[in-house]
Amino acid sequence: MDVRLGDVLQMKKAHPCGGREWDVLRVGMDFRLRCTTCGREMLIPRVRVEKSIKKILREKEEV
Repeated sequence: MDVRLGDVLQMKKAHPCGGREWDVLRVGMDFRLRCTTCGREMLIPRVRVEKSIKKILREKEEV
């Protein structure tokens, strides 16, 4: 899956605060994500994140 720094991930399940969107702060074997609603940061294994992604939101790429 092509996830990049600065992307916003929309997840299948909501965070306990009610937010479904997460900012990507780090990409590698683990992802560091920040909830856009409450600001909580989490370090989650790549496999677990890729299973729970519903949509990747990113701005148009400039050439």
